[in-house]
Amino acid sequence: MERRVYLAQRLNRFLDCHRGERMVLVCNGPSLNQTDFAPIRGEICMGLNKIYLGFKRFRFYPRYYLAINRRVIEQGADEIRRLACIRFLRDLEGCNPLPESALTYLLHSRPEQRFHENLCEGFFEGFTVTFAALQIAFFMGFSEVVIVGMDHRYAYKGLPNEAHKLVGADPNHFDPSYFSGHTWDNPDLQNSERYYSMARESYEAAGRRIIDCTVDGACAVFEKGRLEEVLR
Repeated sequence: MERRVYLAQRLNRFLDCHRGERMVLVCNGPSLNQTDFAPIRGEICMGLNKIYLGFKRFRFYPRYYLAINRRVIEQGADEIRRLACIRFLRDLEGCNPLPESALTYLLHSRPEQRFHENLCEGFFEGFTVTFAALQIAFFMGFSEVVIVGMDHRYAYKGLPNEAHKLVGADPNHFDPSYFSGHTWDNPDLQNSERYYSMARESYEAAGRRIIDCTVDGACAVFEKGRLEEVLR
């Protein structure tokens, strides 16, 4: 309990720190390779998971970074440690490869399956890192979140949430080496959509917006928009 209080106290500095502002949430789908990053570079951005594989290619750097999946955190620990931005990571409770620091903030995962507006009390993973990112953005006070790279389509074998080692090039992310040779967890699109709907309801109830500007994105939950028009 003392540890959770300590983590919450550290996170409290982010409460409404971007009140009324806009954030671009950069996901990891193949559509990033067709995304124009020119208008994104002037925005407050949050990058997810292994987005660092695209920094040089896309010529952008996020102000914030988030990873909540244990495999992603462990596989990318060295790269994450080198990031020169604020890093939000799920607390692995005694097994954290990256300890708390001036740039690293640990998040408490809660079992309650809902959209948590108060990050200090924890967050729910919602079967996708994007849902966690939307909870963080809400806590920070962003009035508008623009999403890119959330393709919402995957090629995989087995059942949702099953762990599999990917052999060969990764067809599901912007970089073919993303999970190549590594174990990853199959996506759960049905449950992801369920929690995306919760996120949209929470944002709209507070007078805020989530706009999905993914190139040819398959998710039908959020309001759609064209990136160059939304960020004009």
